[in-house]
Amino acid sequence: MAASPFAVDALKQSAHAIGNGNNSSSSSTQRPLGAGPATLDLVEQMNEDEKKKYVKGKKLGEGTYANVYLGHARHDPSLLVAIKKIKVQKEYRDGMAPDAVRELTHLQELRHPNIISLLSAFSSKDQNLNLVLEFLPLGDLEMLIRDVDRVRYGAGDIKAWMGMLTRAVWFCHDNYVLHRDIKPNNLLIAADGEVKLADFGLARGFADPGQRMTANVITRWYRPPELLYGARHYSGAVDVWSVGTVFAELIIRTPYLPGDSDLDMVRLICRAIGTPTEDNWPGVTSLKEYTAAGDVHPVADKATYMNRFGSVGPEGVDLLMRTLILDPRKRITAREMLEHKWWRTDPRPTRKEDLPRKSGGGGEEKVAADLKRRPGVVDDDGKAKVARKLDFGGAIGGSK
Repeated sequence: MAASPFAVDALKQSAHAIGNGNNSSSSSTQRPLGAGPATLDLVEQMNEDEKKKYVKGKKLGEGTYANVYLGHARHDPSLLVAIKKIKVQKEYRDGMAPDAVRELTHLQELRHPNIISLLSAFSSKDQNLNLVLEFLPLGDLEMLIRDVDRVRYGAGDIKAWMGMLTRAVWFCHDNYVLHRDIKPNNLLIAADGEVKLADFGLARGFADPGQRMTANVITRWYRPPELLYGARHYSGAVDVWSVGTVFAELIIRTPYLPGDSDLDMVRLICRAIGTPTEDNWPGVTSLKEYTAAGDVHPVADKATYMNRFGSVGPEGVDLLMRTLILDPRKRITAREMLEHKWWRTDPRPTRKEDLPRKSGGGGEEKVAADLKRRPGVVDDDGKAKVARKLDFGGAIGGSK
């Protein structure tokens, strides 16, 4: 058996970071070279050791990109995991799609209570890469938002969820990572009520501010105007806009800007938030795809926002407005969001164990649906779920 090149690389880089996460990890680093079958080299033996730490159980879901299994740690059957078996992608050299590599790389780097945890990675004998992820059995935030008949929540609950999301985004940005696809169904819910940011298939580092990046990221309903206008240089402000649209959706329980095309998105932004002009966004007209999309609308004032989003109070509305400023250079940062006065006003954030949960089951099915879909796919058609895939191949050597 030969380990996948990407699994081998992951195991080399993460023998301590991932392998030392439980008490049985020392076996992979202290095993004598002569131990085990003679046909296995050290890295292959490490791969076998990682695989043996987990017991794969029933299949939760199957997709063209990945199969998802329920599993548990061998040393502790109560520690449930989701094993995401990524299938070999024949169209890519070495069989591993770039979006899978991105997901693996960033989840190895980012360890935070509000980011889904990668517990291990190993290659199976059929050359497929297996990611062992924490099991998040309560579905995602989209399930709660949409179930208006059975799920009730208030301002304290919204504040708790928003705090979890904001901390996750702040941590990504503090480590120079853009997520680039924040939306409710990428916010998975753990058994204790904690919200976890998932799907890092579109994530990328942004330590070099001069590098060109693609504008074809972030699912359309959560995509900021600078990307709709074709900006190739941008910052964490793109994620902050997405956080703002999720905030708005939590309040009104329906997508805030559900455009059915990029032009329709521009139209909705102009009507709801204001038309981007040189007065409120200097330099916007020089962006490649700039269009005013009809009549010029003034920037919405606080009274306008209060009429629709007033249930979170004037401080909550102020925070929302700051996330949805048209000019990304003036938009609030994730760090500044955490310092906003809204968090210190009543009602206090609900304790995570007291947060509303989806009743009636379906959690495992939602976990499977969330994990088996390909990361790095921009869902631009809403309920139709017809995905438009980011062209990584064309980005090699250029923007990404």
